Amino acid sequence: MHEAGEKLKKIRLAKGLTLEEVQKKTKIHLSILKAIEGESLTNLNPVYLKGFVKIYCKFLGLDPKECIPDYQDNPRTFSVHKAEEEHTQPKPIAEIKTSSSRGPAFTLPFDLKKAIVIVLVVFVAVFTFYNLGKFISSRKKAEPVAAATEAQKQGTQPAKAPMNTTPQAKELPSVVRLTVIARENCMVTVKVDGKVFRQGLIAKGRSDSWKAKDKIELSVTNAGGVELIVNSQRFPNIGKKKQKINNIIIDKQGLHIPR
Repeated sequence: MHEAGEKLKKIRLAKGLTLEEVQKKTKIHLSILKAIEGESLTNLNPVYLKGFVKIYCKFLGLDPKECIPDYQDNPRTFSVHKAEEEHTQPKPIAEIKTSSSRGPAFTLPFDLKKAIVIVLVVFVAVFTFYNLGKFISSRKKAEPVAAATEAQKQGTQPAKAPMNTTPQAKELPSVVRLTVIARENCMVTVKVDGKVFRQGLIAKGRSDSWKAKDKIELSVTNAGGVELIVNSQRFPNIGKKKQKINNIIIDKQGLHIPR
């Protein structure tokens, strides 16, 4: 085959043809043409190689018998494209096994697989939360019904929240009582039921008390220096130090300080 290749190369060069031109006309791959002419090695099947040599000979106008000693015309058609395909793009062993046993292999792109997994996860999450919400809602609805059923079994009614009622009026004292305790010196004026009962100084640390049928009127010159007890209720601070307050009313409703 090496001698035949050299012969074909000489004829090609004599006709002024390049390998690229031969490749375009014969459709034989350039690497195979170089292998035929002995410029490179090839692992092509000898049967296919002889077929390419036959095509090459006919293209150059030679009888294939001159280049292929054991040449015999084969009625079976030889496919150039098929031979080149098998030579240039050999199939992986795994792919051949799969093709022969299960038909053409089909694989999904990675991005598509990832999208399908995400959609499935979202669907499962939504389905789970939806059913969980329904379960919780049904439990809440069932609890009052269960309580009522249990009460009926026991012959009692479920407890009801007490209704709002108007608070009873506070009982008023029969008399008005006032006690003034001086934390600092303070001038006071006290009127009991309209009559002046005290007008003068209550010294620091001293106290004084009065009782009236309806009301007591009190005026002080040092509001922050006195503490009042009105109808048993203590008022430790009624104003600021040195603050003068007139016409403080103490009656059965309590203490009324003018503002």
